[in-house]
Amino acid sequence: MSADVTRVTLKRYVPGGLPDRSSGSAGEVETRRVVAEIVASVELRGRAAVLDCRQRFDGVDRDRPLLVDRSSWQAAVSELRRQQPELLAVLRSRHENIATFARAQRAALLDVDIAVPGGRAGHVFAPVARAGCYAPGGRYPLPSSVLMTVATARAAGVIDVTLATPNVSAVMLAAAEIAGATRVLHCGGAQAIAAMAFGVAGEAERVPAADVIVGPGNKYVTEAKRLLSGRVGIDMLAGPSEVLIVAVPEAGYAVDAGVIAADMLAQAEHDADAAAILVTTDAGLVDRVEIQLGLQLADLPTAVTARQAIANSFAVVCASRAECLDVSGRLAPEHLELFTADAAGDLGNVASYGGAFVGSA
Repeated sequence: MSADVTRVTLKRYVPGGLPDRSSGSAGEVETRRVVAEIVASVELRGRAAVLDCRQRFDGVDRDRPLLVDRSSWQAAVSELRRQQPELLAVLRSRHENIATFARAQRAALLDVDIAVPGGRAGHVFAPVARAGCYAPGGRYPLPSSVLMTVATARAAGVIDVTLATPNVSAVMLAAAEIAGATRVLHCGGAQAIAAMAFGVAGEAERVPAADVIVGPGNKYVTEAKRLLSGRVGIDMLAGPSEVLIVAVPEAGYAVDAGVIAADMLAQAEHDADAAAILVTTDAGLVDRVEIQLGLQLADLPTAVTARQAIANSFAVVCASRAECLDVSGRLAPEHLELFTADAAGDLGNVASYGGAFVGSA
């Protein structure tokens, strides 16, 4: 390792001594106070409060419109077509993948109508009228969040979809156009969630109140969802973003430390509060991953944020693959990756996770 590469050291634990990852701190109390003030202000003062908060927290001039003109979306698509055609092709193909899967999910939700003594009983799946989709992007554009929220709402049959984001770069606007958003609200944080929950009145910039608000975000976005969940539907209250990687090298099955490090950093660069966890039977693999983390951080554009998140991260060394799977179930990660010889089979032995990524390809 060269002299200009800072070595990364992961905290190490054993299965019987896992860290306490429960929330609750003075910082959390302050977050709740700030968000409560923002939400109350938006409810009371409407558009004026949203503009004030946007200027204060997003650094956007108060005179800039809240809604992005539709011609700007179309111009963004044209810009990518000229300057980054490969990126535009990726956006289109990923949108089609997401929309296809979302339509398949919707098709799996079947209405029920059966005879019961004295009459009939059943249920019907129907879309809400209006959805608010949040796509973070304060540091870097996240068009994936645009596609995953807006395309899913459209596949469900939602007619009116507001996309709120603090990042209105060309790639974000192109994603909004491709996914089929109704409007783009140039606003981030708790103020964006409040704006979609209460609606924004105005002849030129009207945003109707949403029936449901979905999408990822930081602790302020999450707290705003929690505070407004009685008024508007929400998807979930997510904690800091995390990935847990179960990696079990064995005869005939090698694990690439560079790939694992890259996946850990891909999560770590999202947020300083994020965490990347490696669970393995091989202490030597942890050493190799630490080396790779140092090498990859050396030229990672998001290294400042990623290093802070890696400081929250750790490794757990287990005695067996079964113990690795048990640790994963106990930690119940948001994102689970399985690098094992029988990853598909092992997935059935993991108790709790959000999304799973199985195998090395």
